Amino acid sequence: MKKNIDKRNILKKIIYISVVILLIILLIFIFKRVYDKLLQKKCFENSIISFAEKNEKEIFSIDKIIFFSSADSKNKTGTASNFTIENLYTYTDIAVFINNNSEVSTLENTLKSIKISNVNITKIPMVGTPGLYFKSINDFAKGEFLENNKIENELEYGVTSRDEDDLSKPLVYNNCANPITMSYINQNIKTDYTMTDTANAITYNGSLLKRCGVSLSLIESSISFDIDIENNNNQKFKTTVYLDIPFETDEKTIYDGNLIVTQRKKYYFYRYE
Repeated sequence: MKKNIDKRNILKKIIYISVVILLIILLIFIFKRVYDKLLQKKCFENSIISFAEKNEKEIFSIDKIIFFSSADSKNKTGTASNFTIENLYTYTDIAVFINNNSEVSTLENTLKSIKISNVNITKIPMVGTPGLYFKSINDFAKGEFLENNKIENELEYGVTSRDEDDLSKPLVYNNCANPITMSYINQNIKTDYTMTDTANAITYNGSLLKRCGVSLSLIESSISFDIDIENNNNQKFKTTVYLDIPFETDEKTIYDGNLIVTQRKKYYFYRYE
């Protein structure tokens, strides 16, 4: 009888010890899960804080973009009774003003290099052949453009600190004093289009679209591109610019001859290297 009691006691102890061990293992497992999650959360918080600290100081930004939209044509031929346009196109000259947010030039807020890349026509117009071209600031708001200046995917701007440099080329002052300029061109909106109304003088601007019966809804378009900057501290920055090409506002349209729009939307450059 006593042996049976001892055996039961021993069995109870074994069960008790087993339960305790299982509880300890379970607690260790739970503690490890909680610790791992806390550690993961802490690492994530540290990375966010590090990123925030790195980008806390706004070095470069875009505060203003100016658009000038109008129209023109190439290869005009005429007779006493009619007038033919072989290539009716719109052009929207774009000036992007980059702000280095300082009145004092330092290695941090001056440019070492700058380029446009990843050019996309994000909304293709229903008529015409769109493209983005380099436009000299000297030719801003003029209808002329060169096919050689088309930006296929990227355009590297030169950087200078000399006032006398030739701004007819892609060139930016290292203190961001001048904007980067380009032109959105939509060609062949009308091809071999003949107008018989020769009594009224033809003006080669946005009013030509109305004369040729071009609805503004047919030429609506949007573009996007990246701007990459490297400063003289060898730090690299980037922003993506999304633009709706303006052909009308609440007060005016390109039909009135030309349209000037100033966009105050702010773009921030983030540092990635």
